[in-house]
Amino acid sequence: MSIDSKEIGNIAWLARLATPAGEVDRYQRDLARILELVEQMNQVDTDGVAPLAHPLEIGARLRPDAVTETDQRERFQASAPDVRDGLYIVPKVIE
Repeated sequence: MSIDSKEIGNIAWLARLATPAGEVDRYQRDLARILELVEQMNQVDTDGVAPLAHPLEIGARLRPDAVTETDQRERFQASAPDVRDGLYIVPKVIE
């Protein structure tokens, strides 16, 4: 796929990238190679191939769902300036 310097300039402007004049040719070649690779990948037949989240068949290590700490709400709320029904009361900041 051929990309001209005007398109490189437009892409750079959209991405807010500075493009030194001497580098535009290299950017054209590199971007053309990337787009050729994408085109090759689009031509691969993927019918019947299930999408993968990870290339290896591994399971997530899960910890047991068990309580590891005791309820300390009373202790934490003892130092709060205002608590009602187990809730911290704070000043209204939005009218």
